[in-house]
Amino acid sequence: MDCKGDTNHGESLPWLDETKQDYVEYHDQEWGVPVLDDKTLFEFLVLESAQAGLSWYTILKRREGYRIAFADFDVEKVAAMTKEDELRLQQDTSIIRNKLKISSTITNAQHFIAIQKEFGSFRNYLWSFTGNKVLVSRYTMLEDYPATSKVSDALSKDLKKRGFKFVGSTIVYAYLQAAGLINDHSLDCYRRQEVIDSYQALGLEYELV
Repeated sequence: MDCKGDTNHGESLPWLDETKQDYVEYHDQEWGVPVLDDKTLFEFLVLESAQAGLSWYTILKRREGYRIAFADFDVEKVAAMTKEDELRLQQDTSIIRNKLKISSTITNAQHFIAIQKEFGSFRNYLWSFTGNKVLVSRYTMLEDYPATSKVSDALSKDLKKRGFKFVGSTIVYAYLQAAGLINDHSLDCYRRQEVIDSYQALGLEYELV
């Protein structure tokens, strides 16, 4: 995985199979870009929690299935789903048909709404864990990358305390990467600086870590 020229993705992302165009598009267009709206933050939470024990590409291939199954990631509609909905979704081949993951998606939506009510938005809650800054890493080699961090540990602990499921620190770290609270594009990846350059327009500060 060593792209040349202006589209070098670096050599430190083992999940990025460049033979898969949708994978490359996800990296180039979404991964690490700061997410500031609650709907997308909920979508990423659904997808990342569904990933537990699986590869990210397994979930990425089913993203549209999840969108349809879970009401276009409308958190209010998901939170209102019933046991009958759960049974129906357990037969839906377009998503991961894990009973616990399906039920936790619904209860996580309920807890998500509770956080929105307490903090004004899920964004306010989530970004407080990084001091409302993007944490920009300076990694190049695969072995440099952590699976967790102090921030993911703290967020995971708090989410579990609030009743969320499938939010271990490793999953939460991946969530922070995906939602752009952590910029883990490697030093030799062309997207790293492009994403950094976007912060000013978004009104965000960043910190090198």
